Amino acid sequence: MGVQGLTTLLKKHRRIYRDLRLSHCRLLIDGSILYHWLYFKSGLDQNHGGEYAAFAALIERFVKALRDCQITPYIVLDGGSDISEKKNETAKNRVVGLIERAHRAAQKGQSKNILPTLLKLVFRQTLRQLDVQVAQCYGEADPEIAALAREWQCPVLSGDSDFYIYDLPGGVLPLSDFQWEAVERRGSNSYIPCKSYNTSSFCIFFKIQRQLLPAFAALAGNDYVNLRRLQVYVSWKQFAPAGGGNTHLEGLLCWLQDFQKPQEAFEAALELMGELSGNKKAEVMKGLNLGMEEYQLPPSALKKFFIHGIAPPFSTELAGVPNWSRLPLIQAWLSPVILDVLLLQRMSFSVFVELATAPSAHLTARPLRQVMYGLLLGEGREVMERDREGLQQRLIPVKTASTASSLQLSLQTLDTAEASLRLQVLLEALGVPEASLASVPPPLRLPVCVTCFWLQRAQPPADEEVLKALLLGLSSGDAFRGALPPPRYELDLEVSHSLNQWQSCLKSSLQLNQLLGRPLPEPPLSRLFEGTLVHQLVHRMRNGGEKRPFLKEDPCSVRLFHTIQAVVHQIPPQESHRTGEDLERQPLDDLTSTLQQLFPLEEEEEEASSSGLVQEDLRLSELLSVKTRFKAKHRKNRSKNPELARKEERRGRDLL
Repeated sequence: MGVQGLTTLLKKHRRIYRDLRLSHCRLLIDGSILYHWLYFKSGLDQNHGGEYAAFAALIERFVKALRDCQITPYIVLDGGSDISEKKNETAKNRVVGLIERAHRAAQKGQSKNILPTLLKLVFRQTLRQLDVQVAQCYGEADPEIAALAREWQCPVLSGDSDFYIYDLPGGVLPLSDFQWEAVERRGSNSYIPCKSYNTSSFCIFFKIQRQLLPAFAALAGNDYVNLRRLQVYVSWKQFAPAGGGNTHLEGLLCWLQDFQKPQEAFEAALELMGELSGNKKAEVMKGLNLGMEEYQLPPSALKKFFIHGIAPPFSTELAGVPNWSRLPLIQAWLSPVILDVLLLQRMSFSVFVELATAPSAHLTARPLRQVMYGLLLGEGREVMERDREGLQQRLIPVKTASTASSLQLSLQTLDTAEASLRLQVLLEALGVPEASLASVPPPLRLPVCVTCFWLQRAQPPADEEVLKALLLGLSSGDAFRGALPPPRYELDLEVSHSLNQWQSCLKSSLQLNQLLGRPLPEPPLSRLFEGTLVHQLVHRMRNGGEKRPFLKEDPCSVRLFHTIQAVVHQIPPQESHRTGEDLERQPLDDLTSTLQQLFPLEEEEEEASSSGLVQEDLRLSELLSVKTRFKAKHRKNRSKNPELARKEERRGRDLL
């Protein structure tokens, strides 16, 4: 991101930076860079679906370090894609690179900097719980951050080299030198050691005019302009000082010393590009001016939001986006993907660690997205989904869809629609009747619905151990986290693909739930799913493991497990997705036997706890008898006589 090679150049010339002890100030933070940097630098697992609980704890420590130093963080996130599509080619190339890295990560088990798909959502949720001020822009965050930093005259924390071009009075603090884990104290004051960058230091060091910095970025190549892509090239190395720096950028900076104004430099650069036709010269000059104009800052649109909670108005480019969505968008309560769908009729996806030979894990959740597209665009429209096919990114046309209830809703008045109707739309999309959720705690209702949807549509069908591990994680994941070491074995690609599909379904359901005004509570993601935990549970179920005591059973967790298990199996399978043979081989065992296999209690612990758990054991036996209704023979009976199946289920519940 940013100016190509500039960060590397500054690492070589460290004298440009000055040492700083940061405390007692506002700090504007590039949120999109921060959550990438924190996760990758922490060494958390990247290949098993994410370590979300550990990441949430990391964010908490980061925020605490700031507050200990009296630093007030203001975190700004990117929003929808660039409407002008000036960065379209850059974005496409990055995604293709990610797909290739993800394939190698799946193939060789190496970490290739692939971000877990729910991480941004976990980041937002955790910051909200910590009462940190967060703003999600309608579009690119960089100019909004820079504009507010200029007005507040406060520093910016980022790793994006574009900020080295903006003229910011408070300077830029590179994330790589921000030692937030090494807070120092002097008397009653605490501060964070870091480095500070200022454009004046850069220009003095390289002896160029400050007004030439945007021209330097354009000629060097940034996200908006690339001379090679324009089929022109200048070897700037030829201008590098003899015996000194000999890089491409140092040569360009040395060459720029002779100019006072950007246009003079651009005209001279065209002369160095050889014989160009009139049309080609115009194309190159347009590209250079475009690359330079990105650094012209507008008045801040975020100041009123951070101080008064007022959402900025939409620009003319966002015409057609309902006005009610402004505040939830900037508060990060509403996913910016709705802007991509409304304005560009396009949807892009995160990249999973999976083999290129496997189908995209995002295919499973497509029916959920189609309902969201229908709410946003209406019937008979089409959205281009940017999804993976093999090692390539493809644009795949997908039709909008509606449910029986969604046809009663209008996008412009969606925020005022009855909550019961919005809930019905969500449940129809997920294929779960509302009555079946009565026994499920509110924070788990959405993930339980997602699990029902995923079970019906996963390809290949989810197997017994994966489902069991997911339900264990939902019901008692906190207990397992301390008892299981991280996976040390080769990535099970079948399990990984199945869990990738589940995460994609969860993410799409969260986006649909947000669009509908959250008729179901948003679940606490960092406590809900831990990819490393679920992989480890599946591995132990299949292969056994070291005999070790488990934490004494929590009866509440046991009851919760059986509650959500029963709900998951109440939903009849869709014949188009699951076959009778698939279901025959997937009965769920009793939770107690599963826990005893994974973590056998020592004999003395069993004796000590047996009297206290007699009633619970009786309850487990009853639940087990109810569970047998879901074996294959009874599933076939259910499909033949739905009314009889419902009576049997009611009779089974009466036993409890």
